[in-house]
Amino acid sequence: MAEPLDAQARLDAIVRQIAANMVAEVCSLYVLRADGVLELYATEGLNPGSVHHAQLKLGDGLVGTIAATARPLNLAEAQKHPAFTFIPGTDEEGFNAFLGVPVLRAGRTLGVLDVQNRATRTYREEEVEALETVAMVVAELIAAGSLEGLSRPGVVLDLSRPVSFKGIPLADGIGLGHVVLHEPRVVVTNLFNEDAETEIGRLEDALGSLRISIEDMLARREMAAEGEHRAVLEAYRMFAHDRGWARRLEEAIRNGLTAEAAVEKVQSDMRARMMHTPDPYIRERMHDFDDLANRLLRQLIGSKGELLDGDGPKDAIIVARSMGAAELLDYRREQIRGLILEEGTQTSHVVIVARALGIPVIGQAMGAVSMSENNDAIIVDGDDGSAHLRPPADVERTYVEKVQFRARRQEQYRALRERPAETSDGTPIWLNINAGLMVDLPQLRDSGAAGIGLFRTELQFMIASSMPRASEQQSLYSAVLDAAGDKPVTFRTLDIGGDKVLPYLSQTPEENPALGYRAIRLALDRPGLMRTQLRALLKAAAGRELRVMFPMITELDELRQARDLINREFQYLTKFGHVMPRRLKIGAMIEVPSLLFQLDELMGLVDFVSIGSNDLFQFFTATDRGNARIASRFDPLSVPFFLALKQILDAGARHGVSVTLCGELAGKPLSAMALIGLGFRSISMTPSAIGPVKAMIVAVDLVRLEEAMAEIIKAGSRPGSSVRERLEAFAESNGIPL
Repeated sequence: MAEPLDAQARLDAIVRQIAANMVAEVCSLYVLRADGVLELYATEGLNPGSVHHAQLKLGDGLVGTIAATARPLNLAEAQKHPAFTFIPGTDEEGFNAFLGVPVLRAGRTLGVLDVQNRATRTYREEEVEALETVAMVVAELIAAGSLEGLSRPGVVLDLSRPVSFKGIPLADGIGLGHVVLHEPRVVVTNLFNEDAETEIGRLEDALGSLRISIEDMLARREMAAEGEHRAVLEAYRMFAHDRGWARRLEEAIRNGLTAEAAVEKVQSDMRARMMHTPDPYIRERMHDFDDLANRLLRQLIGSKGELLDGDGPKDAIIVARSMGAAELLDYRREQIRGLILEEGTQTSHVVIVARALGIPVIGQAMGAVSMSENNDAIIVDGDDGSAHLRPPADVERTYVEKVQFRARRQEQYRALRERPAETSDGTPIWLNINAGLMVDLPQLRDSGAAGIGLFRTELQFMIASSMPRASEQQSLYSAVLDAAGDKPVTFRTLDIGGDKVLPYLSQTPEENPALGYRAIRLALDRPGLMRTQLRALLKAAAGRELRVMFPMITELDELRQARDLINREFQYLTKFGHVMPRRLKIGAMIEVPSLLFQLDELMGLVDFVSIGSNDLFQFFTATDRGNARIASRFDPLSVPFFLALKQILDAGARHGVSVTLCGELAGKPLSAMALIGLGFRSISMTPSAIGPVKAMIVAVDLVRLEEAMAEIIKAGSRPGSSVRERLEAFAESNGIPL
């Protein structure tokens, strides 16, 4: 196989050698094309004139059945099988015994390799193993592109066909580039062993290390005794200790493979079977097994994968099952054009960071990792949640035009940067940005925002490998205030815990983390952590205004305790001669519905309030935003939710307390328009949303908008067009850009 032959000659030599070694009268290779047709690419024993002419549709005949099911067929009398079909022109009449195996790569069928004999016989198990082993080699030839161009002009192999994925949009934007697999598929180059016992020893050592690592994960103090996270690790443990898996690996080694090649072969076989099972639970477990097999491969090879470097693609679209926030920051920002996740939700840490960096993201793009190869052309559309792998030329042209159109719109938004955010009838609206990292700060100036309405202090903690020291916290807060200049900055104290687990902070995982031990609940129980942060904020704001707000307030006593802590730190620093902020303003986030029944008393304890619409809405509707099945089931543009927001606005007006909103609602022109119509005059959003929202504001007649909102609320939830549709109709009839 290592001879310097052209691709067709190499295929001919392979089938000839297989036929000789297996004492078979026929050996044939069929390759799957992009149109779902299996084409004969090489044969020994059939009519050579049928090569590149004989064809079967996926699912038709014995070969088509093997390709469709990804399972071998071993038949003593092939013609009696219900799927048997003669292929005209091949001269295969008279052959009885048939053995066919799928050509698999990462569980994906690329073709079929078969042998035939005239005598009636069943092929031995070792012959099946041998043919499957050779099929692995053929799979690598196909994946390497060696067979492109052998067939008629215009024929595209299935491995090269365009594929589209539909996920969920997590961060706006469009990226065109080339695939970079976050955890690249381990490419096994050394397939055949010279000493089976040595390879079995290597396998046992790697399996032992793998099992120890899983036991370590299960034994960690933060691992609860029950819960979904525990079930996932228990599934890993089950796979890792499965004797059947280990036995199949050992058998593959004894049949001549290296330990790495054995893992790849068994992984591909298992994955193919799991992909074709009708049981959705088993298909979901495929990801657990896939990850475990890749971990074992890396144990054997000693590889942890490589991040982008200067030699990587300059237009990288990162494709991953999941990622941590810090892992994304390990990549060179200037090389990243997009991120595609098979998992991921709006609240995933990596999504929050990607959004801050202006990277388009889609999540729930199932199959993206296994279907992609490094350097494949790909497009990610963060606006509608789609991705296009190996896109056709017309799709690529469409997206190039779309990117150019977006660029022209961005130019229009930049032209609005210095223009005040005022409605067409002269009412000013304060547009602020959400931030949390140093990379966000230049966008305060570039976007033309009025200030930072939400600075998420926890992001510094989430990307750090150890607890940030007080001096590091103070340095960040001081840099933020310096960058803001005379623009206001509102710091939210740590919102950690729940789903925001810090690796260096001992926590017990919970089944419902959003409803659990997080934010102010955790901070008040760990006053040392809270006081260190408050002291860093007070020292950083020396001589300047400091705005601090506390998250996840449920009952007013929590707010009183938090106020007491900051007052004590203020007195302590004053006593020792530190310069204090010239003005200290304390606020609370309204995220828990219980505060809706304590609004008047709440307003007497704060200088301002900020509505965290993401959490408030999920608690309001009992909807887990991290659950992809129901995350979009209920629309926040609804009369009941508007009424709740209006209550907060009215209470703020009664007590002279400013009210702002800093959730996802603020960042879309349509929902921002609804908020302004309700009475909001200050909202906070991602930096990239400032331009589109401002373009909407300057086109709005506030009087008409308020009248329209009053009508929508008065109409309530009666049957007919939805609130969203009514708002869209108002915008269209009044020429408001959305």
